[in-house]
Amino acid sequence: MHSYPEPALALVTQMTEQAASDPARAMAFQGAPGCNGHRAALEYDPDCLPLPCFSFEDALDAVREGRAARAIIPIENSQHGRVADIHFLLPESGLSIVGEHFLPISYALMGLTDGPFACAYSHPQALGQTRQYLRQRGIVPLAYSDTAGAAALVREQGDPQACAIAPRIAAELYGLRIVDEAIEDAADNTTRFVVLANEPLDPASLAGGDVMTTFVFEVKNQPAALYKALGGFATNGVNMTKLESYQKGASFAATTFYSDVHGAPGEPRFDRAMAELGFHCQYVRTLGTYRQARARG
Repeated sequence: MHSYPEPALALVTQMTEQAASDPARAMAFQGAPGCNGHRAALEYDPDCLPLPCFSFEDALDAVREGRAARAIIPIENSQHGRVADIHFLLPESGLSIVGEHFLPISYALMGLTDGPFACAYSHPQALGQTRQYLRQRGIVPLAYSDTAGAAALVREQGDPQACAIAPRIAAELYGLRIVDEAIEDAADNTTRFVVLANEPLDPASLAGGDVMTTFVFEVKNQPAALYKALGGFATNGVNMTKLESYQKGASFAATTFYSDVHGAPGEPRFDRAMAELGFHCQYVRTLGTYRQARARG
């Protein structure tokens, strides 16, 4: 909590106390009050008690330790790619994905004055999503842990040449002037969040709707292993909407993959595809089965 800028601490304390009074309604998010994670929590469940956490690891720990029933974490942005390293964080957390949420993202430029500004603080994702805007105005981007926290930092520092890039509500919460709005470089800027809980959903309870399953896997270190592992999804007509690779450890001998596919355990074609995948892999670990928040394809 004490890593937040001073202007945010009172709100963080208040929201933490409210969440502690009813952990079953609490939803952890990363960032200071007013960030996009805060917005996503309230959009996903208007009756939740948002619990601010300084880091993604803190948000996951809040669920594991019972201080929150769920966490909502951004994992990818339509404009700037991967947000959180969920590939590393989630498998080791023991949590399961139980939902997803797509949040349209719009940023405001805010400061103590109307400018001009020499530098802008924000989360690296927000800086990447407003790169052209900043470049055209000669404003130097400076990374901070989250967007709303950056707004609180500008208020705390009191530097008239510093500004923040954050959701509009952050200016209201931390007493800053909104100098410009909708400064993102793409009008359709969207971030996908996943909702995490201690217990997975029962796939049978999701019957009758469009369902996603997310998993990670490591193929065997042999020629054409990935080609063979994925063949079952093609032959069984299972749509794969996401496949990302990443290295785990320093050996660089084998690659780990993160994937989203249509379907759920218990569906014959899904089970056949996953069985074929497993035959060609060192391991397959399911991270969750959940309803689609937005149709793919």
